[in-house]
Amino acid sequence: MQVIHTVWPYLALMLLIAGLFPAIERRYGWKLFSVLPPIVLTYLFVTALAVSGLWQVNAEIKAAQSTLVTHLVPALLFLLMINCDLRAIWRLGPRVLGVFACTSLSLFMAFIATYLLYRHWLPGDAWQPLAALSGSWVGGSANMIAVKQAIGMSDTYLAMSLLTDALGYSMWVVVLFSVARLAPAFNRWTRAISSGDIPLAPVKTKAPTTYDSVLLWLGMALAAAALAAWLAGWLPVSGMVSATTWTILLATGFGLVAAHTPLAEFPGASTISSAMLISVVAVLASQSNFQGIAAAPLYLLCGVTVIAIHAVLLVGFAKLFRFDLYLCGISSLAHIGGVAATPILAASYSAALVPVGILLALLGYILGTGFGLVVATVLSALAGP
Repeated sequence: MQVIHTVWPYLALMLLIAGLFPAIERRYGWKLFSVLPPIVLTYLFVTALAVSGLWQVNAEIKAAQSTLVTHLVPALLFLLMINCDLRAIWRLGPRVLGVFACTSLSLFMAFIATYLLYRHWLPGDAWQPLAALSGSWVGGSANMIAVKQAIGMSDTYLAMSLLTDALGYSMWVVVLFSVARLAPAFNRWTRAISSGDIPLAPVKTKAPTTYDSVLLWLGMALAAAALAAWLAGWLPVSGMVSATTWTILLATGFGLVAAHTPLAEFPGASTISSAMLISVVAVLASQSNFQGIAAAPLYLLCGVTVIAIHAVLLVGFAKLFRFDLYLCGISSLAHIGGVAATPILAASYSAALVPVGILLALLGYILGTGFGLVVATVLSALAGP
């Protein structure tokens, strides 16, 4: 029964649901959230409400959905980049950055190989969830959504990417925590030196978020998104590089520039970006349905296959370049798990590696969207017309 017919009740519901599952996780800490994070539960819950017909899909609500996603995704990426200090990442040194590069390369090869393995069961544009997933498995959920927007992926496919992301990540975290005890034997085999004593400058701490910082950051983010959209209208487009793609890349670049100015010391960007991310996911879910959900097991199998191939290739790179197990594990989770989980894994290995984990995860945020677009270009070419 359709009980919502106008924009404002619809927006109120989206914001309430976006805050519901993070609040429950913070308050109760249920184990369910270690398997299905709040962002996935939000997507599934809103999708279920959309299927039930709680709101009317009329012109007014459709226009609001399109406007919100179009303007909030570039603003979100701008805010995410504020915490990314390229100078600190560069100070990690060639060995750490080499592990990161090998991890990215192994994931790229894994996604291509997985698609070639299952391409006969993924006809047409069904490669798109894998491309969006690749953005997340180098960066995070925001990169997934950015890739989704840039390649014009349907909202139906987003559920596949989010579920595969959540379940594949949960499985891989358990593996990476479990293999820590194998580090001495692994390092002897690769002839590597343990990385537990890498020196690094501490990561900057942020002051508490205040109401004025919320308003200023929102204003700057929306202004950056608007400027990026205006500039994108002047840039050349092609089959894979649309005006939306340019907007997303420009907004990311603006954020990286701002991150190296005194603005980076101003608090609140990470808090607002987290809230904006889950709100955008709720709006995207409100446009979708469960059509095609029967294909979910196939995408889950693809996710497991990607991780398995990635693991084998990364071990090979470790043997070739003498990487130790700790750096390999942290780099892998910095890609697949992001900035929230990586410091926890790093701390379980060695307290000295926590800043390394944070900075590698932030580097993944910088590169995730571009990585996903490259994977999308290759998969699109392999899929053919």
